[in-house]
Amino acid sequence: METQRRTQGSTKLCQVHGDTMLTLLKDFSLLIALSASVSYAAQPIYGQCGGTGYSGDTTCVLGAVCTKVNDFYYQCLPGTQTSTGSTTTTTTTTTTTGGSTTTSTPAATPTNPAGQVYATTCTLAPLSPTQVPSGGKPPDDTPRILDVFKRCQTNASITLSDGFWYIGQVMDTLNFRDVEINLLGRFEWSTDIQYWLRNSISVTYAQRSTAWRLGGTNVQLLGHGKALFFGNGQTWYDQNQNQGNQAGRPISLTVWRGTNILIDGITWRQPQFWHTFVANSDNVTMTNLDMNATSATRWSTVNTDGTNTWNSRNIFIKNWVVTSGDDCICAKGNTTNMHVNNVTCHESGCMVVGSLGNPTNVVDNVDNVLFENIKCIHSSNAAWIKTYAGTGRVNNITFRNFEFDDVNQPIYLTPCIYTGQNCDGSRLGINNVRWENIKGTSRYNIGAAIHCSAAAPCQNFTFSGIDIKQKNGGGAVKYLGSNIANQASSGLAFTGTCAANWPQQLDGNR
Repeated sequence: METQRRTQGSTKLCQVHGDTMLTLLKDFSLLIALSASVSYAAQPIYGQCGGTGYSGDTTCVLGAVCTKVNDFYYQCLPGTQTSTGSTTTTTTTTTTTGGSTTTSTPAATPTNPAGQVYATTCTLAPLSPTQVPSGGKPPDDTPRILDVFKRCQTNASITLSDGFWYIGQVMDTLNFRDVEINLLGRFEWSTDIQYWLRNSISVTYAQRSTAWRLGGTNVQLLGHGKALFFGNGQTWYDQNQNQGNQAGRPISLTVWRGTNILIDGITWRQPQFWHTFVANSDNVTMTNLDMNATSATRWSTVNTDGTNTWNSRNIFIKNWVVTSGDDCICAKGNTTNMHVNNVTCHESGCMVVGSLGNPTNVVDNVDNVLFENIKCIHSSNAAWIKTYAGTGRVNNITFRNFEFDDVNQPIYLTPCIYTGQNCDGSRLGINNVRWENIKGTSRYNIGAAIHCSAAAPCQNFTFSGIDIKQKNGGGAVKYLGSNIANQASSGLAFTGTCAANWPQQLDGNR
């Protein structure tokens, strides 16, 4: 069933960010500021509106006030301004592809965070209100979902109601503008591996592809703590048999060329591949997400990362719990201004920058990243950086307030990940990195292993509050480092050198 309501006199939706704020990172040499879309006359909520050297618009949208954070940064924060205009709504009846109709309307009129009423409200119910038994043939809700997305892609509130949704086809939805999408049901992707291998949508990076590509401007994807994305990942884990990165294996959800995107309150179980990917996007907030990839067979959940960011800026991640078979949260090439806060990672690589520098002719830069208030449980690593011997830089990275238990090798850095080749020939600079309050237990006797390239020694590394012990009272750990320009004054008492081809994961004490 579907209801479509149009509202007269509505105004343009401005920046959406929910109730989270990307804070100014005090240690950064550059400011982490949320960028406003140039098409707006006023800055969006949580956008920058002033400060020394700032030349953009200094007014904020309705519902926000330009507030001084410091001399260099003023931000549009939710204020007391409210909309006083009245609205009149009318209801029209629309026939769904299934032939049923409805004239019911939601009890409340949906409004954007600026208090403005959406021009259109669209509600769709799944074809199957109950779960199809195992072995049964579920209907495919994809055509109806794509239809409502197309017809309600501008200045609209879309609701996919509670129930069981079955997704049998790719979804490429890149033209949303000023839209909220409310997901209230369980969304299950089909097990037709051959279909997905043939049809999953390219996301360019390393020949990866996706099942759903989401883009546009001012888009909220809201799960309200109810939405469940079930990828039938066990089918993929068994089919891949511990091999990763199969061409055509789909990422569950990709934010692609999006601006001002909010994703909140969604649970993932058994994703097909990576849970999420953020690519070619600006100002993306992802909060209150629960992700879990766990295999029930002998085959592992290889490459089920929580998220990877690439060619994107102004990323804010907060309040996640992730169980995955690879990196938990990863900043890949050309990620700028990223803040990750309050995340718990199980069975993963926890917080990582990289891999960068592959292929070697592509410039990969990562600047201004803060990981803070992180828990890593039975992970391969905790706070680490991995590059190839390529081109680019890693600059201004902070790992702060980490707690971990039974981590294979907590602090790790390599300029020649996976290959072990040309480690000292890499000119990809890694500079201005801080490890602060890094505490927990390591699986073996190595607390840190850092090898920087001899051709581009690491500059300005600092350590404070490092407290790493072997689990089960196994004794002191070693801190190994090579080619760190300020090693003697870095704040960490290194106990030895680190070999160029030092492994990412250990199989025993060294």
